[in-house]
Amino acid sequence: MKVLRTTLLVAVFACISTTAFAQSGSGFGITGGLNYGANGNYFESVGAAAKNPDRNIGYHVGFFGKIGNRFFFRPEVVYTKTQSDYAGDKLDISRLDAPMLVGVKVIGPLNVFAGPAFQYILDSEFEGIGINEIENDFSVGLHIGAGVNLGKIGFDLRYERGFSENEAKFINTNITTLPNSRVDTRPDQLILSASIKF
Repeated sequence: MKVLRTTLLVAVFACISTTAFAQSGSGFGITGGLNYGANGNYFESVGAAAKNPDRNIGYHVGFFGKIGNRFFFRPEVVYTKTQSDYAGDKLDISRLDAPMLVGVKVIGPLNVFAGPAFQYILDSEFEGIGINEIENDFSVGLHIGAGVNLGKIGFDLRYERGFSENEAKFINTNITTLPNSRVDTRPDQLILSASIKF
């Protein structure tokens, strides 16, 4: 009898906890966090070997909305700052991201989501040189990830990948006849976010 009562109390407590911790319903809020990733390869000239980027930490901050409960749609507008390191040369990119995520609550506070991310490059700089000639200021990528909601606070981890190469070209700083250098600005990163729903 004592075991049955203990089991029943544990089950009731688990149900109450799940209900209390599950962020439910529609709403909006703020989000922010850290990015860990890099852009594509850097080419000094047509014949030169590509330099692979080292991953670096960046950040993001913005707003989100949520429509739905078990199945939900979550649009976001986020300012993102990324940095890639090419053997000591750094590429800084500032952009405006608009992920359009569709998700589902799996169990309790856990949810999974995926969707396209529309990206607009605001500014880019390679070791102090402003890059003006980017193939596409506007591009599309993919976000896929999982999150946990604890009341009004949420945490998620997602992977972002650009769909297609998006080269940036700039004039070679050396006085040579080599072609202009170019770098792929396509993102490839892990994103850790915290959010607060109002």
